[in-house]
Amino acid sequence: MATKLISVYENTQKLGAELAKNLSELANDVLAEGGNAVFKIGLSGGSVVSLLSEYLAKVETDWSKWRFFFCDERLVDFNDPESTYAQYRDKFISNLPISEDQFIKINPQLSVDEAAKDYIQKISVYFAPYDLPRFDALILGVGPDGHTCSLFPGHKLCEETSVWVAPISDSPKPPPNRITFTFPILNNARYCAFIATGSSKADILKRILKDGEPLPANCVQPINGSVQWLLDEAAAKLLQEETSL
Repeated sequence: MATKLISVYENTQKLGAELAKNLSELANDVLAEGGNAVFKIGLSGGSVVSLLSEYLAKVETDWSKWRFFFCDERLVDFNDPESTYAQYRDKFISNLPISEDQFIKINPQLSVDEAAKDYIQKISVYFAPYDLPRFDALILGVGPDGHTCSLFPGHKLCEETSVWVAPISDSPKPPPNRITFTFPILNNARYCAFIATGSSKADILKRILKDGEPLPANCVQPINGSVQWLLDEAAAKLLQEETSL
């Protein structure tokens, strides 16, 4: 059963510092195992890109052993501003001692179905054969409709139980063609961190965290891991019982 923690911070600066601290401590624990250990983290786009870029730059870790995956990705060229990889490439590589080779990227030249299959093959290199991949950390967001990754309310992909990475060609949010992690991957992670900031998130967070609506973001419940919701005061304003850190 997943351990769920809701953490509310006075501002995004404190939130970003705490997220970076949590990730660096987890990474250093993983890397302390020695051998060929690498820290495997799944990323999401949006405002968290700048947050991670700024605050991860302040931590101490062996960056050469981090590998960056994408919890979902838009099937667009890497020069397109909609590309999540491009957002991280442009902000991370200038701030952190990492290289493009550490990002496990989709092939945007393939069809959406083939891109999903190809990404499964790329992921499988980093995990034991035949095992469901267990990521060390997944950074997640939540949309105003309660979607996370590219798993949208009522979409058939929310019922997917066998495929690790699925194609979606009818995303309610443009662009329509994407690939996304599915719940078997999300719920096998060691640590899932939802990041939500700003008053525009307040209503959906109330629906998920207070009212318990079974929206996709609320279905992220790692079987043998933890999920943490890191919120600023504006996002958490309808969760009256929460105390800011």
